[in-house]
Amino acid sequence: MVPGEAAAPPPPPGPGSPRGSAAAEAVAGRKQRAFARRKAFSLFVKAKEVPAAGRCPAGGEGVRWRCCRQAFEELPGIHRHVALQHAGDIGRQAGLTTDAGQQAGLPAKQAAAEASPPSGPLPVGDAGGLNGRSSCSTPEITCMLPDTSRVSYDDLTSKMGEVLLYYCYCEVKDPEKLCAWQKALCQHLHLTGKVRVASEGINGTVGGSKVATSLYIEVMLSQPLFKDILCQEDFKSSAGGAHCFPDLRVGVFKEIVPMGIDPKIVSYKETGIHLSPQEFHREVEQYLSQASQGQSDTILLDCRNFYESKIGHFQGCLAPDIRKFSYFPSYVDENLELFKDKRVLMYCTGGIRCERGSAYLRSKAVCREVYQLKGGIHKYLEEFPDGFYRGKLFVFDDRYAICSNEDIISACRYCGTLWDQYKLCSSQHCRQLVLTCPSCRNKGLTACCPVCQEKELKVTSRASGQTLKEECECTRRRPRVPIERVLLRMLDAGKD
Repeated sequence: MVPGEAAAPPPPPGPGSPRGSAAAEAVAGRKQRAFARRKAFSLFVKAKEVPAAGRCPAGGEGVRWRCCRQAFEELPGIHRHVALQHAGDIGRQAGLTTDAGQQAGLPAKQAAAEASPPSGPLPVGDAGGLNGRSSCSTPEITCMLPDTSRVSYDDLTSKMGEVLLYYCYCEVKDPEKLCAWQKALCQHLHLTGKVRVASEGINGTVGGSKVATSLYIEVMLSQPLFKDILCQEDFKSSAGGAHCFPDLRVGVFKEIVPMGIDPKIVSYKETGIHLSPQEFHREVEQYLSQASQGQSDTILLDCRNFYESKIGHFQGCLAPDIRKFSYFPSYVDENLELFKDKRVLMYCTGGIRCERGSAYLRSKAVCREVYQLKGGIHKYLEEFPDGFYRGKLFVFDDRYAICSNEDIISACRYCGTLWDQYKLCSSQHCRQLVLTCPSCRNKGLTACCPVCQEKELKVTSRASGQTLKEECECTRRRPRVPIERVLLRMLDAGKD
């Protein structure tokens, strides 16, 4: 080599060179270990299959695998469970463990990845929490699921359970990721119900065994995304279980409660003043005392729909005759004069509708003050079962209502006898709820009104498949957005 001249780079190692042979052997070894691991995984899952003849008696037609006293209906479910709980067993069956992989020169992350399901290696990166920028990989979601290996299947799926109601307003950078985790978590715990996820937070009502709901609360409170925001008392519970819902529905929406107003325009951050059940009770007591003398400057506002307030409400409340919460903003707009210079006490089932509803009312700058019941009627009834709330509390599941007192404030649609147990209108085209007592039901009066009753007879007598518009006496007589008569309402306040 001529002095000062750069040395030529060494030639790449050929197939026969020592370095080339070592590299080829390493690649072949990784492939062999991956193949062995996949084969062991498949055999392990195969061994957990429930024979077709034994599926119905134990857990229903959908149960196809059982492991650790848990039942699995779908392949991804058993795959997640095996990857999470039995990675060591798979490694031993394949003659491979993570330590062995590292001894062979594999990086730690690559060795860990070889315990993933046979659908392909799943990266095991830093979790980073749900609000981080990391990708929504299955291991990351799976590692957030509680260990149920020490819980019996019977305890996890017991029909004697409860229904949880909760919400949490917070900034969610990746709603899709939160949604995927929620679905996996609920399925893992055999919970049913509805969970709405949005960039503004999460809103859920789920039912299951007490063991399952306790684990659900524990996991939710340990999630960094909800730290210092969500607490134990934010979960409202009532007797029920997974049977209270037909299935599990988890989805991403623009709002966690459908008010129909962009959260960027009316934010939960502009909400009214929260009052504890004790504070709210004192305010209502003072309001009723003043209203009876015609001196009140306060409006007790029910933010729920008409069919909810019909079977239960606070004494002396203003209950808008609206069918959906998305009509509430229009109701406020059409009745601004009613709220001018008033103190408004708002309430709803669990508090979530008041968060956005109070923010919208405050944005109109007509009220003197806006307050809301923290935890909603649910929390109020826990402390004041015989307080100023009378009747039943409507709930959005197959129970329709829960009670804390024996009061019945509503009546049968047909005969007028006291009755407060809702049923769906029997007419196929209608989704209205109807109050019809057993006596009237036995007479065939099962529709929400005579118009629907007649339509049902027509559909029954004609060819199947005919659809009719959802329009009846109930919808025709109710204006979409009612306009209140201020003087009449003020005079009637406190009489109920």
